[in-house]
Order: sequence, then structure tokens, then C-alpha cells
Amino acid sequence: MTIFLVFSGLIFLLLTGMPVFAALGIAATVILLLFEGNIGSVADTVFAHLDKSILLTVPLFVFMANVMIKARAIDDVFDLANAVIGHVRGGLGVATVMSCTIFAAISGSSVATALSIGSSAIPQMKRFGYHERQALGVIAAGGTLGILIPPSAPMILFAIVSEVSIGALFLAGIVPGVLMALIFSIYCVMSARDASAHPWAGWGNVNAAFRRSFFAIMAPPVVLGGIYLGIFTASEAAAAGSLYALLVATLVYRNFGFRDLWDAAYKSMRTSMMLFMIIAGAAIFGHAITIIRLPHEITQAVTALGLQPLAFILIVMAMIFLMGMFFEAVAIILITTPILLPTMDAMGIDLVWYGILLMVNLELAMITPPVGMNLFVIKGITDAPLSEIVRGAAPFVMLMILGLILLLAFPAIATWLPYTAGFGR
Repeated sequence: MTIFLVFSGLIFLLLTGMPVFAALGIAATVILLLFEGNIGSVADTVFAHLDKSILLTVPLFVFMANVMIKARAIDDVFDLANAVIGHVRGGLGVATVMSCTIFAAISGSSVATALSIGSSAIPQMKRFGYHERQALGVIAAGGTLGILIPPSAPMILFAIVSEVSIGALFLAGIVPGVLMALIFSIYCVMSARDASAHPWAGWGNVNAAFRRSFFAIMAPPVVLGGIYLGIFTASEAAAAGSLYALLVATLVYRNFGFRDLWDAAYKSMRTSMMLFMIIAGAAIFGHAITIIRLPHEITQAVTALGLQPLAFILIVMAMIFLMGMFFEAVAIILITTPILLPTMDAMGIDLVWYGILLMVNLELAMITPPVGMNLFVIKGITDAPLSEIVRGAAPFVMLMILGLILLLAFPAIATWLPYTAGFGR
């Protein structure tokens, strides 16, 4: 009964359109007043959760993404992908997926990826014979890779809330991210019956495109390579990535002035403050449900049912898939993680593996109606009917479910790289 009341109250607040941090804070405040009679513990709880050096990664990675977007590095990335593979039947779709993969590793944002790549790729795909529905679906799905491929904002948020190593999660997302991009690419080739390939650009154009985009595509290796080799901690990698982005924007692209720096810093500040407010709200909510022993009750209920870890994960994935139809990724992470974490710990479930499963499920949330953010982003840049965008994205929903099944069946897809790199279980 307690679980039902907490969930229904929180969902009601979110459905009113209230900001996530406010809904979490209000729900937690009501719980604390009812069960403790005061909210004296709120300030200490918020300070304890925000007084962490790992939170430096949030504004730094956001700033890195904003600088690279301002420098318009994405144009060169798409040109390179198109020059390499665009001449093959279905190759422009593959090039779009490749561009989304690279830009996702630069921006860490699904919405930014869909917006930036879509603006360039959709007109090109339609010009070379792709049906509009195909083009819309590729962009909607390709954009979701920003959640899975590091550095990912939802991944950072999950790491902070669950206290799982950000470095381990970043490395765990690489192989599944590449696998998902490969599945999308294979589908693009197999389904491109009506799409005519354009002539081969020639090695000269490929080399020229590679030289123009070299410094842009080196951003992910600088960040992730430093973590993998033990040169950087996650926070230091974020700082190195921001410095690298500034150097590329000012010395290579030379189109980044003081006004652009101000805009990038201002946008990064606003995004970071929003995330910090959400983290504060989640901290209070987590503290409140611990007071009423809600996680303990869930653990006892699961134990009484005799569920095996895999069965429990399947139920959780189904629940998150349904939530993804109505709530954004941040809300899902912050509602479910504090409640489920003790149960997963008790059952010995690998939290790195679970984190990647969660990210794939959140990818699905970006393209499943009625509240799939990428669907509305694509509609905003194309004015295409929402129904057409949903139909275009539908095959990719099935492909993502296939990826989720593969991760469930073979956890090593996610865990092999971080544990090989020395991040212990």
C-alpha cells in the first residue's frame, strides 16, 4: 500500500507538468512531515549529495558539448561519413548512423544529436531517394545513441545517484553503443530498396573530409582513452575534454569568438543548475523513502516471491519501458534507482550491467509515443506529421528491443571492457 501511495502521488505531480526536481522535493517533504513531523534533515541530505567532486563532470562535459556544437564540428563529421560509405546502396543511412554515433560521443545528448544530424542529413537522404519515413526513422533512432555512448548525461546522473563508477559505466557503454549502431546500419542497408546511392566520392575527397574532421572525431578518444589508460579520473577527463574542445574550436575551426564562449558557458550553466536541482530533489526523495523503509519492503517482497535476479530484471525492464512512454529519462532514473538499488544489491545484480540495460531502455523512451522527445525534435525541424515520424521509428524500436535482449542474454557485452580495464566488480 505504501509503494502504491508513493508512486501514485509522485506520478500525479509529474503529470501536472511540474518540474522533476519540484515533484521529487514535494513528495519527499510530505513523506517526511507525515512520518518524522519535520524537515530538519533536508539541508544536510542535500549538502551531502552535492558536496562531491564527481559532480564536476556535469558542467564540464556539458560545456565540451556546447563548444563543439558552436564550432559546427558536426558538419565535417557528416561529410566524412557520407564520403566513406554514402556511395553504397543504403550507405547514406549508414553514414547518418555513423555521424550520430560520433556526435553522440561528443555531445552526450540524444536531443542535440537528433537536432544537429537531422538538420543536415534528412534533406540529403530525401534528395538521394530515401522515403521520408525512412529518413525520419533513422534520425530519430540514431539520435538516441547519445544516451548510451559516453559521455552521456543520463549515464552520469545514474552513476551519481547509484554511486557506481562513472569510468566503469563510460567504458561499459562503448561496446553496446557500437553494437546498436551496427544493428541500425545493417537495417539501413537491408531496407534501402528505394534509396539510390550517389557516386563514389573518391579517395581524394575522403582524405580531405578526414583531415577536416580529424580533430572533431578525436574528442571521444581523448576523453575515454585517458580514462581507459588510467591517465585521467572521470572529473579530470571532463576537464581535459573541455580544454580540448576549446583548442579545437579556436585554433582549428577558428569560428569561435568571445560571444560563442559566453553562449556556451551560459547554456552549460543553465543545464548544470537544472541537473543539480534534480539531484537535490532526488537526494531528498531517496532519504524520505529510506525513512519509511520502502526499499526494504520491496526487497522483502521480492525475497518472499522467490524471484531469480534475471526474472526481477525482466520485470524492472518492462516497468521502465512502460514508464518511458510517459516520462523523460531523468525522471525515470531518479524515481526508480533509489527504490530498486537496495534490492539489486541484495540480489547480487551487477549495477554496471543494470546501468547499461537502463540506458538502452531510456533510448527506447526517446522514440516511443506519446512522450518520445526525439519524435518531437524531428517534427520541429521537418514539420513532418508526427504519425509519419512514429511509423519511421517503429522498426528501430524493435531493433532496440533486440539489443536489450542481447544484453540480457550476454552481460559480458557491457561488462567485459570496464572489468578488463581494471574496474572491479
